[in-house]
Amino acid sequence: MKIIEARSDEQANELVNRPVMLMTEDAAQYLGLAKATLNKWRCHGGGPIFVKLGRAVRYRREDLDRFLEARSLSSTSQSPRG
Repeated sequence: MKIIEARSDEQANELVNRPVMLMTEDAAQYLGLAKATLNKWRCHGGGPIFVKLGRAVRYRREDLDRFLEARSLSSTSQSPRG
């Protein structure tokens, strides 16, 4: 049986305030895209900002939200920004 230590309020707040880091598959699902699309954008540009930690690629949820906001349109005659 594994005993789980209770975190102090300070430790819990620190975890809650950290940026949410998503793996490519999770980021693609969040955006409603294929994982291959994010992989292509990382190589060729045009996608959301990502974080490289060694060989690992991660996406911050707030960067994905900014990416979506920059592409929000009210008419098909508008061009996406960014």
